[in-house]
This record gives sequence, C-alpha cells and structure tokens, in this order.
Amino acid sequence: MAKAAKNITVIPARPARMADGLPQNAKKRACAYCRVSTDSKEQENSYESQIAYYTDYIKKRIDWAYVDVYADEGISGTTTKNRDEFNRMIKDCEAGKIDIIITKSISRFARNTLDCLGYVRKLRDKGIAVFF
Repeated sequence: MAKAAKNITVIPARPARMADGLPQNAKKRACAYCRVSTDSKEQENSYESQIAYYTDYIKKRIDWAYVDVYADEGISGTTTKNRDEFNRMIKDCEAGKIDIIITKSISRFARNTLDCLGYVRKLRDKGIAVFF
C-alpha cells in the first residue's frame, strides 16, 4: 500500500528580536556608570579618567551605540537615594533607551548588596545586561 502524500506548509523563520524590539543585528545601546565617593583631588582624577575611558571604550565598539556616561562624583554608594546620575540611568533603562551598562566594579555600581542584586535583577528582567 502506497503512502499518501502529506501536505506541508513551510513557515519561514522570523528574524530574532531582542526584548526591546530591536533586530538582533542592531547595535546595542551602551552606557557606562562611574562613581567616586569623595571630592578629594585624587578622586577627581579617577572620576575624569573613568569618564574618558568608558566614553572611548563604548565608541570604539562597532557593535555598540554610545548612549551616555552617567557619573556621580563625591557620592557614597551605600544608598541610591542621592545618586542623581545613577537614578537618571535607571530611568533611561526603564524608558527603553539602554541595552548594556558597563561599570568598573560591583562596588562602583552599589555598595549595598541588596540594592545591587535588586537593580541587576530588575535590569535583567528588561533584557538589559550589566557588565562589571
């Protein structure tokens, strides 16, 4: 007995898309977060160096689009309450303007472990990567 021919419908694949709706091959919108905790002269050089380094680093990446460098100077990292630039960055993330955040270290991002984990999880849920 011969097998009956099956009707097959081919459904073409759609291009992969990121959580924010950008095509997979689109440049990732990248920013950096910098912070120094004191207003001392030594820290001022670190602050300026961090901003220059990350601006250059992001702009050199052909797969990234530069968004901004968010930088808090002379601000403690124990709470995010008074960190205006950090809070502006989080708002920009919530508004869908950022795909990747880079920062020097976990301690620059947040000194409070619960704050750090909370923000990283919140950002991850929005498809935003944080690189330390």
